[in-house]
Amino acid sequence: MGVGGTLEYISELMSSGHKHKKKKKQFQTVNLKVRMDCDGCELKVKNALSSLTGVKSVEINRKQQKVTVTGYIEQSKVLKKAKSTGKKAEIWPYVPYNSGSSLCSSVL
Repeated sequence: MGVGGTLEYISELMSSGHKHKKKKKQFQTVNLKVRMDCDGCELKVKNALSSLTGVKSVEINRKQQKVTVTGYIEQSKVLKKAKSTGKKAEIWPYVPYNSGSSLCSSVL
């Protein structure tokens, strides 16, 4: 966590009253698989996710179709925001349903 994130976290702890305990979002990393074909797609996704409250960074690897978002965020909200761009988005790691491997076949 950078100095800015640490200072913000400490500031929020100091300013929050003990009487009104609110569920605090934890600092976390959310990885998504997002279909992006061009620079415009990438920029649209990056701008949308960067606008979410609590987001500290958005990194995109278009070759892998992978988006990494870090901050005081909720996975469900990040996914919803990514989908709001009109792009196909899902939680990483992406495992195709018809991948050919099955846990059940090894048991039988």
